[in-house]
Amino acid sequence: QVQLVESGGGLVQAGGSLRLSCAASGRTFSRYAMGWFRQAPGKEREFVAAISRSGGTTYYADSVKGRFTISRDNAKNTVYLQMNSLKPEDTAVYYCAARAVGGSSAINPYEYDYWGQGTQVTVSS
Repeated sequence: QVQLVESGGGLVQAGGSLRLSCAASGRTFSRYAMGWFRQAPGKEREFVAAISRSGGTTYYADSVKGRFTISRDNAKNTVYLQMNSLKPEDTAVYYCAARAVGGSSAINPYEYDYWGQGTQVTVSS
């Protein structure tokens, strides 16, 4: 089992940047593929980005491709989401998630086993 804690959210102007972090407990972090999702008020949770266990493969939603970068540091049990050129439509609660079994290309929330509590990102226009 793994526990996830997100941080780094906040209020930023359009065009600005934020870096989210997700710290994982335990000594088996490298066994989990990791993902970031977001959920805006009144909308379903949607896929943002995912990364393989080694960090060598990444996947992005079309809406963030070229602006967001997912990375991980297995020595620090942490996954990151660097968000640049932020837009008001990026406003949401951002969640990190861990997947114990299966590949790293999972884009559906039900494919992930563990979730953090979320961190709010608000982009003002």
